[in-house]
Amino acid sequence: MKTAEENALALAQILEDSKADDVCIIDVSELNSWTDFFVIATVHSTAHTQGLAKQIKDYVKENEMEIHLTHNKAPGGDDWNLIDIGPVVVHLMSQDAREFYELEKLWHNGKRLK
Repeated sequence: MKTAEENALALAQILEDSKADDVCIIDVSELNSWTDFFVIATVHSTAHTQGLAKQIKDYVKENEMEIHLTHNKAPGGDDWNLIDIGPVVVHLMSQDAREFYELEKLWHNGKRLK
């Protein structure tokens, strides 16, 4: 079984291979009790988000993991899709949402892996 860090790195690679931009991993394990890693990526369209979400879900299934919550952060919007896999939380964000919410800045005390 893979560690949370190995899963975060693998998920980040999937996103990069599928043309997501500015993929980063932040280790937030010392900053909260509900997850260990954020994987953040910029997506280009609703179709791009849906394709990436499917690839993430396939990875989760193949690695016998479980998705706890999957929802859009904005009602009716496609700006921010959050996929909670327990120890890893994937954030698929539009460029506008990424610039507005600045998760990397908000979680600046976390260790950046990528």
